[in-house]
Amino acid sequence: MSQAIVGKWGDNLAIRVPPEFARASGLSDGERVEIESLDGDILIRRPAARARSRSQAEAAAAEIIGESKRHSLCDASIRDLLEEGRRG
Repeated sequence: MSQAIVGKWGDNLAIRVPPEFARASGLSDGERVEIESLDGDILIRRPAARARSRSQAEAAAAEIIGESKRHSLCDASIRDLLEEGRRG
């Protein structure tokens, strides 16, 4: 865990991101980020990285769905399998 010091930047407060965190996250100078207060913590997100992650997740889901069409559930529906799973 690393520490940073909060400083004043005009009317705002600023936190300098240590270079190892910038490199690890791919954050670059001038990049726009989203900032959110969550239960007293500060959450910083990179919208570009979030969009890329969503795109990768959608591609993976499409691949799973496409692959699932090649396999049989022995005439069981998804609903039947869910109910069986709930019964234990």
